Amino acid sequence: MTRGEALDHADPLSGYLDRFVPSEGLVAYLDGNSLGRPLAASVDRVADFLVREWGGRLIRGWDDDWLELPFVIGDELGRVALGAAAGQVFIGDSTSVLLYKLARAALAASPGRTEIVLSRQDFPTDRYVLEGIAHDLGLSIVWLDAEAEGGVTPAQLAGAVGPSTALVVLSHVAYRSAYIAEGAELTRIAHDAGAFILWDLSHSAGAVPVDLDAWGANLAVGCGYKYLNGGPGAPAFAYVRRDLQSELRQPIQGWLGSRAPFEMGEGYEPADGIRRFQTGTPPIVGMLAMRDMIALLDEAGTDAVRAKSEQLTAFAIELTDELLPEARLASPRDPERRGSHVTLDHPGFAEIVPRLWREGVIPDSRRPDGIRLGLSPLSTSFAEVQRGVEAIARLLG
Repeated sequence: MTRGEALDHADPLSGYLDRFVPSEGLVAYLDGNSLGRPLAASVDRVADFLVREWGGRLIRGWDDDWLELPFVIGDELGRVALGAAAGQVFIGDSTSVLLYKLARAALAASPGRTEIVLSRQDFPTDRYVLEGIAHDLGLSIVWLDAEAEGGVTPAQLAGAVGPSTALVVLSHVAYRSAYIAEGAELTRIAHDAGAFILWDLSHSAGAVPVDLDAWGANLAVGCGYKYLNGGPGAPAFAYVRRDLQSELRQPIQGWLGSRAPFEMGEGYEPADGIRRFQTGTPPIVGMLAMRDMIALLDEAGTDAVRAKSEQLTAFAIELTDELLPEARLASPRDPERRGSHVTLDHPGFAEIVPRLWREGVIPDSRRPDGIRLGLSPLSTSFAEVQRGVEAIARLLG
């Protein structure tokens, strides 16, 4: 029995591995933080929806429950994975669109403030969207420079915010390094400066506990196809703190965000509550698989999921220390500061990734010389982590 197999034997969550659709020819799937594996339950749910609800009810389905699903599933997600009470989360749009909507809403509510605070190490879309908004509104961006294997610290943020800061946009888990930001403390620093803070939870939700209400966070977004296993292009989610919902006016005023959408009236009057942040027709099929993963997370327990995440990444680091001594760990070694992926840097990685994929070992490449091992706790085994790292070492050898 290998070390990985022994860890799987002792893993209290190992039974959940069988809930996912098997992949033919797969040796090790180490990219669950980019695209989660489908649940078998989702295959049945989507097929049933196509035949019984879409096929059977046709347009009558909107009157049954389809229009409410973005908010029903949003409440489930908020309770299970985001630390958010009901009425503050909805499903819909892409992460990029939601980021734009919430950022513009926060900036419109910050008259006289001229600066947006961002990290140069954040995901490109976050930077690009906010750069575009700053250009359109004549605002300035204050850039934070985090260490490659880390992320934004409270000291860095405290030195960057001030009376001109309108909005701070940060990722809770850094997409490259997996560094976990100090959510509560960074939120407090932004608020002490009188600024809004918008969190990107794309690499957190479903793997790393989040407590938005306890943090006092203003706004958050995140995608549905990573640890929430909604499938390629699954819709994203947005959080707007309850007391801000009547204050903020979102910029893309679609009919389903209006107070009485089916009256088709003149002029836009926003709906009450979180519904006003909706824009157009919600992507019903795309959110169904997310619901199955949210239920699975609820069943397994987020604390247990987080514990396995730490164990998986620790095992990956142990193996790479042993088998890949020339690679540089580009993620925090401290498990409390590390999300559910591990990034390694080595000049030979770019060359071997296509070969790994052909062998059924699927990690993620991060330029210029990084390889990212994304370990989704409920669908990744310790044995496949070992097989994957051993294959990387063999091809580099």
